[in-house]
Amino acid sequence: MDSTVNIESNHINIKSFVDERIKTFELVLSELEAMSKKSKDYFVKTLTKDNRIDNALLENYQFESHGFAWFETYRIGLRETFNWLIRLKDSNKAAEIDYNILLYSFAEYVSQMRDGIMISQTEIVRLSDIGITKNDFKFADEPNVNELISFGLSNELKKDIVNSLENGIFPNLGLNDETLEMIQDQFRKFTEEEIIPYANEWHLKDDLIPDQTLEKMAELGVFSIAIPENYGGLGMGKIAMCVVTEELSRGFLAAGSLGTRAEIAGELIRLGGTEEQKKKYLPEIASGNILTTAVFTEPNTGSDLGSLATRATLNGSDYTITGNKTWITHGARSDLMTVLARTDLDKKGYKGLSMFLVEKPRGNCENPFPMDGMSGSEIEVLGYRGMKEYEIALDDIKVSKKQLLGEEEGNGFKQLMETFESARIQTAARAVGVAQNALELALQYAKDRSQFGKQIIKFPRIFNKLAWMVMEITVSRQITLFSAREKDNDVRCDIEAGMAKLLAARVAWSSADSALQIHGGNGYALEYPVSRVLCDSRILNIFEGAAEIQAQIVAKGLIAR
Repeated sequence: MDSTVNIESNHINIKSFVDERIKTFELVLSELEAMSKKSKDYFVKTLTKDNRIDNALLENYQFESHGFAWFETYRIGLRETFNWLIRLKDSNKAAEIDYNILLYSFAEYVSQMRDGIMISQTEIVRLSDIGITKNDFKFADEPNVNELISFGLSNELKKDIVNSLENGIFPNLGLNDETLEMIQDQFRKFTEEEIIPYANEWHLKDDLIPDQTLEKMAELGVFSIAIPENYGGLGMGKIAMCVVTEELSRGFLAAGSLGTRAEIAGELIRLGGTEEQKKKYLPEIASGNILTTAVFTEPNTGSDLGSLATRATLNGSDYTITGNKTWITHGARSDLMTVLARTDLDKKGYKGLSMFLVEKPRGNCENPFPMDGMSGSEIEVLGYRGMKEYEIALDDIKVSKKQLLGEEEGNGFKQLMETFESARIQTAARAVGVAQNALELALQYAKDRSQFGKQIIKFPRIFNKLAWMVMEITVSRQITLFSAREKDNDVRCDIEAGMAKLLAARVAWSSADSALQIHGGNGYALEYPVSRVLCDSRILNIFEGAAEIQAQIVAKGLIAR
């Protein structure tokens, strides 16, 4: 093997270069896994008291343990990107851009893992923070690995990636399934025809996505993907859900998120409901006849659901529910609310919480809550429009005992937790779709815009941004699809789903920010869709578990595993 490569040469056969160094990629993954074990041992010793993780110590070492979560997210992301290329190679579907992205991702992420991972705009985690030393990275100085990193970070490789994009060649999704590829193609066409041409107008006018668009989405099966066939759904699983969600979110985040409403309610009822509740609601949710909304968050609780104050009191055959809720997405135009309330006031924290299926009349913008005992107001937001957010008050709402999910009190938090894997996987897929939208807008603008006598796509700081975006989007997509695959195979994947959401949300924001920068001053104008994408991308680091909460969950899970 020739280990001396002229990285500025245009004559390198990238496929041969990577194929000859498969063992080098495997070595890198092996070394990173060894470091992962060393870091975990460090945190187990540091944070364990009386043979269990001590929460006070975990809080004291919050930044460091969150850094470990990010280190592991990078490691699993690289592993799944490597597995993605191997699958493409085995099926003879790997294109030059796929090889380039694998090489770039390893070069960039390994360099960051060694020198510092930026876990937010103001926080960088170093090796010493997570119990690892520079000496553990000595493998990176070996000739084969050093050569891989040097070539992977070269301008020539990034130019090749962007040249492929410029010619309409994007990375292979790696679905390796004709049915999934057909679904992806179908929803790509739908998004191009029914979502993208109108998305910016919906955003600027702060309109709800039109009913006729929802009807077309229902006809295509958006609300029925994960609902079992015996309850009127398609029963296609989480990978299909990711494919559909990404494509719809590529057009408009709210379009991708409409499926999330059905996903959350459908999962709650499928996993925790009685047979009567399943037969009553699942077919109607699958058909789109019933639109749902999740009513969990309260003004002063945020992610701390254990402090939830909304109460449900049993009076004969009915409960009365009283309390205030906030950030209720699609609250007005929904027909069914899944409401988390406290049924046992004597039990603190998560105990004593129960989930209710509360039917309501469908409202509209003029009269959002036409129901006795229910009132609310819209929360005006920067982005994530198309469904609207509300703060609502429930004042002695009457609900039959039959509407208690599972007809047994005290299971609300457990029932909600059972849906978190799916919710985070879908949120990661939404983030990948938003990031892909940002990439496509930036690419088109960079091709169309000329400055100083040439297209701006030819300038290094422009094509570097585009190459970075498509590389990180690919890594995010593959860790998301891996989580979905595990979920479909009934393998516990709460940590991996958290990693997917953690990384994909950051990538959506950074991609949107870079896309706007490529647009320059025009990107700041409301008429350019990229301004909307920037606003939409920002929420992804907050909902379904803020980045800090997500890192906490991942870190605690990794250390306890």
